[in-house]
Amino acid sequence: MITQLPEESIRPLNSTKTVVPRPGRHRRPMTAPKPQTDKASKRKKVLLIVLAVVVLLGILVTTAYFIKQLIDSKYFFCKHSVKFIPLDKACNGINDCTGGEDEMTCVSSFKVNTTFPVRLMSAQHILQVYSPNSGWRSVCGDDWTQQHTQTAKPHSTDIPVNTLISSLNTGPFTAVRPGTTTTPIHQATIDRECLFFLPNSPVCRSGSVISLSCSDCGDVGNQGRIVGGTDAFIENWPWQTHTSSSLSSFGACSSKKELSRWTVVSGRTYMGTLGGSSVDRVILNADYNPARNDYDIALMRLSSPISVGVSRRPVCLPPKDFGLPAEAIMVVTGWGYLEEAGKVSPSLQKASIPLIDQAKCSSPSVYGSSITPRMICAGFLEGKVDACQGDSGGPLVHFKSSHWHLIGVVSWGVGCAREKRPGVYCNVEEMLNWIYTVIEVQHREGPPSTGGQ
Repeated sequence: MITQLPEESIRPLNSTKTVVPRPGRHRRPMTAPKPQTDKASKRKKVLLIVLAVVVLLGILVTTAYFIKQLIDSKYFFCKHSVKFIPLDKACNGINDCTGGEDEMTCVSSFKVNTTFPVRLMSAQHILQVYSPNSGWRSVCGDDWTQQHTQTAKPHSTDIPVNTLISSLNTGPFTAVRPGTTTTPIHQATIDRECLFFLPNSPVCRSGSVISLSCSDCGDVGNQGRIVGGTDAFIENWPWQTHTSSSLSSFGACSSKKELSRWTVVSGRTYMGTLGGSSVDRVILNADYNPARNDYDIALMRLSSPISVGVSRRPVCLPPKDFGLPAEAIMVVTGWGYLEEAGKVSPSLQKASIPLIDQAKCSSPSVYGSSITPRMICAGFLEGKVDACQGDSGGPLVHFKSSHWHLIGVVSWGVGCAREKRPGVYCNVEEMLNWIYTVIEVQHREGPPSTGGQ
């Protein structure tokens, strides 16, 4: 007997029927998940490689820096002719580079044999002009305009003649000519005869003379290592700068020193070398006497201007016959030694010290004949507080008429804070004629060209 099986039972198990694969229906191959330790190991390797690269770059940069320092200490690089010359051939008076670039950034000296024709007089900053025939004359307020102020300085005021000190209130006087608003002040004035409308009443028609001031100088917020000083902040002494060497040390150096590597750092409480402004010129006073430190002053010209701000601001120059009282309080600032033969301070220091009478400082028991009219002394005869090595070239300032004025420049002294050996400073008031003349000459020559030359 034949038994009929169900249809499903007689179908071959290994049917050769072709199955057409459908897109998206593939099964992904399964892989075992990586252990967490493998991922951490890979990250560690990457970090080690990155660290090794950073260290290698650091070594290369450091090596390149020291190689550059070594080369700079021995050679001068001529950019235009692309060659090195020995450093002692730079600033030797001979053009060893194409275009003489090795003779362009050198220390120079300047001697003044003339009288700068404009000055400010007394604590009232009275404007005076000079002519060989008439001498010094105060400028009346007659016909003075705002345009004259802009030609001279940013701010002017009228001072009644009858309030002037006795040496000024009787003249002689001068006045500007109408229509001379763009003419230099000393060329825009005319002689004014010393006539009187009334007894002891000068001839200025307006009854006043002109006082000038620089509106952005010596003006800071509220307010002394320097030996015996205290920490200071640059915002309170924003005219303080430092260079790769002090100004007063220039005199002891060769007057042919090459300057392309010099920078002036400003706006910093803590001493550093980054962000400095390149030095284009250093002008020494040609009368500088290194044996006596007389006429110990120099001016620097930068390759580019310094932007004025909270931590960068000029100090005011004093007027002639400023009239400082005996023992007037001064402030000296700097990063110099904290003690004699000690170490420099990393942060700015300040100290308040009194002015010392010239006769007392030049007495035999102090400095004697070593003190000249181009010097002033400040400090304590018993010692205690003083400027020191590393402060040279720094400012000695005094607050008067609502502004800080540069009275002296740190120059020399015997030791630091020794008894009867106070600090000696270049007398800025005695150097005003030289300072203004040098500034005028540099202004006429124009700004530095590209590249700081």
